[in-house]
Amino acid sequence: MTGPVAIALDINGERVDAHVLPRLNLADFLREHLKLTGTHVGCEHGFCGACTVRVNGDIVRSCLILAVQLHGASVQTIEGLSDSGEIADLQAVFRDRNALQCGYCTPGMLMAAQDLLKQQPEPDRERIREHLSGNYCRCTGYQSIIDAVETTARMRAGHRP
Repeated sequence: MTGPVAIALDINGERVDAHVLPRLNLADFLREHLKLTGTHVGCEHGFCGACTVRVNGDIVRSCLILAVQLHGASVQTIEGLSDSGEIADLQAVFRDRNALQCGYCTPGMLMAAQDLLKQQPEPDRERIREHLSGNYCRCTGYQSIIDAVETTARMRAGHRP
């Protein structure tokens, strides 16, 4: 058995130095070692999207990446996006459009939605559905989530919601 490995990475704009076991995935590192519990773990197989984070600007499933693979990387979690205010409008519209119920999928859904809006500022409903298709929600039926993303895009573009 291999012992802990030293890693250094940037988490939400702050340098983190740690020693981790080689088989520790990023989701567990964030939740257990850094107490960043906004990254949820639903399936541990990359299917549900609850563990979505940004690594070097790209959204990824944190349950599928080992923490040791991220030495030198930049990671943003839902806490980082929320604290920076980057998704304040998206969070407000999710609330206003009832795009969340139990809230378990919401952090991953917000991460994926923000990623889409950065790539394509005014996506149509079909593109929104396609981009969010890897994030599962068992409560909302998705229509309110799609409405919220579409409304946020329209507001950001200066249109009436």
